[in-house]
Amino acid sequence: MDLLLLAERENTLLGQDFLTWLWFKSEMSDGQFQLDDGERFLLFMEQRMSVVGGEGENIDTATVNSSSGDMTEVLMGLKTGKKVNRAQIRMEIDENEWQVQIKAEDFGISGLKTPKVEMKDEEGDDPDSKFLEKIFLIEKCLSLLDSVYMDFIKIRISKEWQDEVSKFRHWLRNDED
Repeated sequence: MDLLLLAERENTLLGQDFLTWLWFKSEMSDGQFQLDDGERFLLFMEQRMSVVGGEGENIDTATVNSSSGDMTEVLMGLKTGKKVNRAQIRMEIDENEWQVQIKAEDFGISGLKTPKVEMKDEEGDDPDSKFLEKIFLIEKCLSLLDSVYMDFIKIRISKEWQDEVSKFRHWLRNDED
């Protein structure tokens, strides 16, 4: 197998493991996560998600786009061995809320919605302030994602990974109740 194709495949698998783990972890922790500096934030998987399984011509995908939050179809996909390959994520800190979609195959993000930036100008305001605030909010979103990804990587490369997989399987079984 070509090294480039192998690297792309491994990156996709790592991305799927990450998004699948993130769904599990957000459910197990009621969405509570923490940055290294102690700042807490909420993270939830939202309305749009898809799972994929199989290889080659036998790829099977289940997608949900549900404003009601019904994830039954993708959850059933997980139970049959599929992994999350696309997810919409909502993150909150205090009154600030971000929403973003992530693709597992290249960690690409799209549809980023940041907290609203007040566009009304006050006398004496720096003309660049609104732009800089928007950039700050984008960077904050990326730092939140980096933080949860780092949490995932630390577990993924440690001896704790097998225990985490066992907890994940237990979560899947108990979700049938």
